[in-house]
Amino acid sequence: MTLHLIKLCVGAESVDDLAGWIAQRVADRRAAGAEEVTRHVTRMTPKRGAEIVGTGSLYWVIRGFIQARQPILRLDPLVDADGVNRCAIILSPELIATRLAPRRPFQGWRYLAAEEAPADLTGATGGDDVPEEMRRELAELGLI
Repeated sequence: MTLHLIKLCVGAESVDDLAGWIAQRVADRRAAGAEEVTRHVTRMTPKRGAEIVGTGSLYWVIRGFIQARQPILRLDPLVDADGVNRCAIILSPELIATRLAPRRPFQGWRYLAAEEAPADLTGATGGDDVPEEMRRELAELGLI
């Protein structure tokens, strides 16, 4: 059974903002000769990691809506400069836009069951040609 994570995307104003951040991090890693992935370091390691890795994604909440996801490749243990154990969530650089789904603020990450995850935006589901700001306004009005 697939399980996902959900996290607030602090600092990003839009999916395009997040995409730019990801592209810059991947370019930096490429220039350094490192693996072309992104990572998100978190304090807690998901106990249900086996259900997440390889099939799950990290769903990003931007300005009150789930708007995009990144596939999770693996969870790496990490010890920070202060000797504190952390978890590096290693993500594919691929950013996939999703249907908007409202979410209230929360701290840290949360599990997200596959059946609760919003669908990807594709030509088949429609909406990928609608500007992001308009999609957000329509979602706030409950029209999509």
